[in-house]
Amino acid sequence: MVILLTNDDGIQAPALRELRAALADLGRVVTVVPDRDQSATSHSLTLNRPFRIERPEPDTYALDGTPTDCVVVAMHGLIEERPGLVVSGINHGPNMGEDVFYSGTVAAAIEGALQGLPSLAVSLVASRTREVDFAGPARFTRRLVEAVLAHGLPPKSLLNVNLPVAAGEGYRGVRVTKLGKRVYRDTLIEKTDPRGRPYYWIGGDEPVWEDEEETDFAAVSHGCASVTPLMLDLTDYRAMARVGAWRLEP
Repeated sequence: MVILLTNDDGIQAPALRELRAALADLGRVVTVVPDRDQSATSHSLTLNRPFRIERPEPDTYALDGTPTDCVVVAMHGLIEERPGLVVSGINHGPNMGEDVFYSGTVAAAIEGALQGLPSLAVSLVASRTREVDFAGPARFTRRLVEAVLAHGLPPKSLLNVNLPVAAGEGYRGVRVTKLGKRVYRDTLIEKTDPRGRPYYWIGGDEPVWEDEEETDFAAVSHGCASVTPLMLDLTDYRAMARVGAWRLEP
C-alpha cells in the first residue's frame, strides 16, 4: 500500500524525516510536499499558472504549489500506484477550532477524503520559534495510522489530530474531541517601506480559546492528545426547513 505523506511546512520541514521513518514498514511512503512554506493556504488550488515538480530523492517530490495541489497531482498520475491513505503533517504549530478552515495541513487531508481515502491531519502544538523533537509525535501518528487501517473511517471524513509537546510519548491520555472556539484578536498592521509606500501585515496576539470541555484546546491544555473526527458535509440540516419557509419563490 502507498501512504501519501504531505504537509504545508514544505520540503525542509524537520518532521518529514521522523514521520517517514515511523511509517516505513506499514507500506511504501511517498512524500509529495510544497517546495516552501505554504501555511494558511487553506484549500487553494493552483489554476492560473503551471507549476514545476522536483524529485530530490526516490519517492520524494517537491512542487511549487499548495498542499491541495500535492494531493491532487499524487492522485492523478504523479504516482503510478494509487495511494491508500493520506497523512498530512506533522505541522509545526496547532490546527484547532476554526483554524482548520485556514490550515493547509488540514486542507490536504480534506482533499484526501474528497478523493475517497482515509486521511489524517496531524499538528504539534508548539510555537514555530521553539525547537522541538518530532520523534514522539511521529510514533503516535504511526499508532493512529495502524488504528485507521484496522478500523477504517466513514466516507468523506478525516481525523484532525493535535498533540501537546511532551517528553517522548508522555501524553496524559488521548481524548476524542470537538473543535474548540477561538477568540479572534487579529489586527491589520500598516508599515511604510523605504520609498514611503504603505504595506500591510495581518497580525495579532497568540490565539486565545474559549474555556470549554471536550474541545481540542481543552485536551491539549491538559497534556492530552486530541483526535477530532471531521466530516465534509457542511449542510445545516436543522436550518433547511427554516430557510425553506422563507417563501423565496417569485
